[in-house]
Amino acid sequence: MIRDLQYYLDTFRVTPRLLEEITDLGMGNGALWCDLYFENNASFNLSLQDSIVSGCRITEDYGVGIRVLSGEKTGYAYSESTDVSSMKSAVKAASAITLGAPVKVTGRGIASGDGYVPRLYKGKPNTAADRYPVKESWRDISMEKFIPMMMKMEAMVRDREPRTAKVVVNLTHEMDDILMYNSFGELKYETRPMGTLMMNVVFSNGGEPYSFGASRSFRMGTEMFTDALTQELVDEILHNIDDRFNAIRPRGGEMNVVMGAGASGILLHEAMGHAFEADFNRKGQSIFHDSMGKKICEDNITIVDDGTLPFDRGSLNFDDEGVPAQRTEMVKDGILTSYLHDRISARHYGVSPTGNGRREDFRCSPLPRMRSTYMENGDSDPADIIASVKKGIYVDTFSNGQVKIGEGDFTFFVNSGYLIEDGHLTAPIKDINVIGNGPKALSDIVAVGNDARVDHGSWTCGKGQSVPVSCGIPTVLVSSLTVGGAQ
Repeated sequence: MIRDLQYYLDTFRVTPRLLEEITDLGMGNGALWCDLYFENNASFNLSLQDSIVSGCRITEDYGVGIRVLSGEKTGYAYSESTDVSSMKSAVKAASAITLGAPVKVTGRGIASGDGYVPRLYKGKPNTAADRYPVKESWRDISMEKFIPMMMKMEAMVRDREPRTAKVVVNLTHEMDDILMYNSFGELKYETRPMGTLMMNVVFSNGGEPYSFGASRSFRMGTEMFTDALTQELVDEILHNIDDRFNAIRPRGGEMNVVMGAGASGILLHEAMGHAFEADFNRKGQSIFHDSMGKKICEDNITIVDDGTLPFDRGSLNFDDEGVPAQRTEMVKDGILTSYLHDRISARHYGVSPTGNGRREDFRCSPLPRMRSTYMENGDSDPADIIASVKKGIYVDTFSNGQVKIGEGDFTFFVNSGYLIEDGHLTAPIKDINVIGNGPKALSDIVAVGNDARVDHGSWTCGKGQSVPVSCGIPTVLVSSLTVGGAQ
């Protein structure tokens, strides 16, 4: 959602001349760069448990973050007030942090024509290209409107499944006003919407209870809530419920693993995607730090980080440094072709930034972060992939993953899946971990399905800061992973 510039100037009580004055002050000690990040965030959370309102929270956050770069040193300070004296104090603090930094800079200039930024991004935000226009703002409607819808969702579950013991429905929304300005005169502004609907259900048939959750999250206004969306969530919650009650814990060991399309992309995000973020590579912490231009997996694999998907949770009109979002192919036909860059890492590598500079809020300095990360289609039919496996497992949802970025080692808990025996899905499975190494797992993918799908759940990525993301993948076959199951 992009409003007129005056709305943002009024919201933050600034003028174009004041923005210039603050950045000029940040450049006073010979800095390379100074940028300002203003934010006005309003969020609301409503929870229903068994048809009773169990929680209601309104949060407002407001302030400005100021960054100064000098040599290889970064100074960052923020203020929860945008009055002139507070901003001047913050910019002086950020500038003071960089005092004594070497004048010589490794790599290219922060915004020059020699490869780092081939052009400056001075253009006004284009409303015609807005990736998340809002029909009805969250700020313009009472949350009471959604209570009947949330209660209806619970009734739909209870009517279809008598083993339902407890239902929790959670609705969260936010509107985030953003204004950015930097010492090269780039001015960007927008309002980022986000709506998230989550449902968690506990089922019991007299024995051990079983719980399952589903969520949908989009950069949209209140118009995201439709009968189709609520029906989709309920159907996902109840899908194959009998199989979940009858699931077994299989024997563990090394075996073929087929990952289902969509939500399995979280393994791609965690075990592989982080290793493509440029700061890890710039510092030599990623296993891919010396692999640019090299073949790292089979020819039929292309991995993308995309900030341009309309209404997607991970999408942006421009990142938190004012760089327009783009579609970046990290791996193209098995070759590592790009890292994910913010302005600092792009300067180091002498390339253009990819629009991946992201921050949790105005209190945080931006870092290279993923947006919507997914693997593109291959040419295999998913049924043929399963039919090719003599013994293995099929998994479709993961949780509680742990990853070591440097080594790429990971472990993920499998929420649901099936044994594969002689090319057929047989017994449902539970309580297992999938263990492996990201780069090796990538190189061990031997079949890629033609059913790629981005999952629109409420994915949030942590890297010292939390940011919204999405992920996706087609059905893929990994020739060998360790499955931690029964002995």
